[in-house]
Amino acid sequence: MKLRFLGAAGTVTGSCFHLETAQSSILVDCGLFQGTKDIRERNYGSFLVPPRNIDAVLITHAHIDHCGLFPKLVKYGFQGRVYATYPTVELMKVLLPDSGHIQEMEVERKNRKNRRAGRPLLEPIYTVNEAYQSLSNLQGVGYKESIQVAPDIRARFVDAGHILGSSMIELWVQENGKEIKLVFSGDIGNNAQPIVKDPSTIDTADYLIMESTYGNRLHHELQDEIELLREAIQDTYQKGGNLIIPAFAVERTQDLLYHLSLLIEQNKIPPMPVYIDSPLAAAATGIFQNHPEYYDQETSDLINRGGSPFQFPGIKFTQTAEESKSLNNISRAIIISASGMCDAGRIRHHLKYNLWRPESTVLFVGYQAEGTLGRQIVDGEKKVRIFGDDIAVKADIRFIDSYSAHADQAGLIAWVKKFSVPPGEVLLAHGEPESTNTLAGLLRAEGLKVTVPEWRQVLELLPGSYMKAALDPVHTAIFALDEKIKTALAAGIEESRKDELLRRIAELQQFVEENARK
Repeated sequence: MKLRFLGAAGTVTGSCFHLETAQSSILVDCGLFQGTKDIRERNYGSFLVPPRNIDAVLITHAHIDHCGLFPKLVKYGFQGRVYATYPTVELMKVLLPDSGHIQEMEVERKNRKNRRAGRPLLEPIYTVNEAYQSLSNLQGVGYKESIQVAPDIRARFVDAGHILGSSMIELWVQENGKEIKLVFSGDIGNNAQPIVKDPSTIDTADYLIMESTYGNRLHHELQDEIELLREAIQDTYQKGGNLIIPAFAVERTQDLLYHLSLLIEQNKIPPMPVYIDSPLAAAATGIFQNHPEYYDQETSDLINRGGSPFQFPGIKFTQTAEESKSLNNISRAIIISASGMCDAGRIRHHLKYNLWRPESTVLFVGYQAEGTLGRQIVDGEKKVRIFGDDIAVKADIRFIDSYSAHADQAGLIAWVKKFSVPPGEVLLAHGEPESTNTLAGLLRAEGLKVTVPEWRQVLELLPGSYMKAALDPVHTAIFALDEKIKTALAAGIEESRKDELLRRIAELQQFVEENARK
């Protein structure tokens, strides 16, 4: 049995793990890469595993870095089922077409420049229509429901406490008469996070594939989170500016609405209109409202008292582009818009019109991946480029890290320690190198065996023991080349190019034979 790390290795985004057994081939997550240009370019490359050869895909949750590349998988031949919890399926049905729209708009903008420069035109990773076409593959499952996803693989989804419908995935794999249990943590949530329940505990795992996003950081206490939000609102109101909050459309926006409703109910903030300028966030909020069975006790109690975590006086959901543009001319307003990392969406317009204003505040409430516009601003850049214009950063820049839907360093370690039997081996992913390596050291100090795989690395998982044969770079390159040749053959190679391919393979064979004799 082999496990390939096709994403979220050495970086936070692009989550994708390929599990290959003697009988089956499945993916856990199929996410979009975000961040620096080099990392984003991975979205345009060929899949290292031919999509037609994959039997099933399991999605941990509906964040774009975990499910956003799935339409491309279907575009290039995947025909199997995609399993996710019911809320995740509903969220994907609005997230993926929106992502396709962003791909189209981004490529259209780039192609205008390419035409003027005489460069080749680009093709979107996938279109809106291709995203819609991929949705027919989705199949909802319930928490703790055991499903057979392949002849030799059984799966169960349990609550990860990260966003609505988020999951950890337990896999039981039968191989050579023995059973191996793998656990994919997905994104592990914070305890006492608004709306969603706390992360599930898991008893055992032979191999734990675990996220490490905040492996080197600690969050503020929850009560600080609401107070910091209140302070940002009060200070911005006194200055007469706008409070601009980049927020993920799913979960972060809803968390903010929940806390704003509490502050308004308690008369702790001045009267400022709240604009949710994201059609995607509006649609996601509707899905949240349709699934109260996934709420935690505190949110359920609020609803039972006749309250609402998502509706309060002064809130407005903007839909049209005209409504969004009208916000360029207002002051003393709270504007919540996507995307959370400021790499796409309407938030870029609001930053263009507010970053240069000393009276305004930009409040970041989520992780900013390396290379994103949000990361540049958080890191203190004095000037950033938006839509081709240089924009001075004169607004008050603030960051509340406790809003993160990810467990921090202490939370990650505490979650692992709740296993009834320590995991046989922990494979750390979904983190930048410093974060992952810090967490790896701390987990080793707890007596755990920890490995930090590299992007595209192939690990052989052995039954009956907690040992793993890690393939060296040469073997990894051979596997990658083999998959690329399979993909090329499946797509069809021109006759004129087949001779060239055979010649180069013969040269490689000769090189290997000569070195083997030495």
